[in-house]
Amino acid sequence: MIEKNEDEVGEKAFFDIDGKEVSLEKLIATYKKSKSDKKSKKEFKNKTMRKRQHEQALKPYQAELIKLQNHLEATGQKMIILFEGRDAAGKGGTIRRVTRYMNEKHYRVVALGKPTEEQKTQWFYQKYIQHFPQGGEIVLFDRSWYNRAMVESVFNFCTQKEYDDFMKGVKGFEKDLVRQGTIMIKLYFSVTKDEQATRFERRKTDPLRQWKLSEIDMQAQERWDDFTSTKYKMIKQTHSHTAPWTVVRSNDKQAARMEALKVILNSVDYEGRDAELDYALDPAVVISGAREIEIMEAQRTKNGKFIG
Repeated sequence: MIEKNEDEVGEKAFFDIDGKEVSLEKLIATYKKSKSDKKSKKEFKNKTMRKRQHEQALKPYQAELIKLQNHLEATGQKMIILFEGRDAAGKGGTIRRVTRYMNEKHYRVVALGKPTEEQKTQWFYQKYIQHFPQGGEIVLFDRSWYNRAMVESVFNFCTQKEYDDFMKGVKGFEKDLVRQGTIMIKLYFSVTKDEQATRFERRKTDPLRQWKLSEIDMQAQERWDDFTSTKYKMIKQTHSHTAPWTVVRSNDKQAARMEALKVILNSVDYEGRDAELDYALDPAVVISGAREIEIMEAQRTKNGKFIG
């Protein structure tokens, strides 16, 4: 039961709710909070539904990846997929969607840490080669030898000579791999500076994501322009007809994941392809390495520097 009373001192309205005196201000605050909570729950529900819809939309393409995997196994072909790009660009999430329903016996995800003292004395590619696929297998590198062209270069983890040697030799190295029968896909995930900052902030506040935040991540925003210049040099010098770069705009994670799956499926002419699926790439999300260089050079001409 609610009864209205009037405070003699402050002329302030109070209500008697089940024997408890509650001010009008508190009632209003409680109402607003209830309304806000309902809105938050609705937004969470809508977000969950959208995520589920996106995951459902991926499934036909994930089924095609199983067919592709079976084709590689039957023909003894080998595939290497490189996932490169800025921190928080969505590489890991895409890898999980690519491999979710694959046969675990015929794929491996490789994410190597910093080189050991022994590895520093070896041929640069040696630590990667030991993880290369055998016939019928797919190996997905969550960062690869291009670490030398990006992170190592920006943070001076390698010498200028080591960087120069890598940039001069990597095209020949990849040409030999492809010539000897390895299917190579090089994906570069491109995210904007503002979106990267938003994702970093989420990692800071979400206990389930905090493990993703490293010391290198903390400096990524400050070194944004350095990374952009290094990205330009890397793609310009290492994009080739034999092993081209495909740039994936990944501000929209769901769209990036879908398009990455399509890029992989389009790389092999496998049997049993579902002709009713749409394999056409979205030009707003997927850009060739050559086109990305043209876009970046146009940005530099217009703005005096690269944007991202």
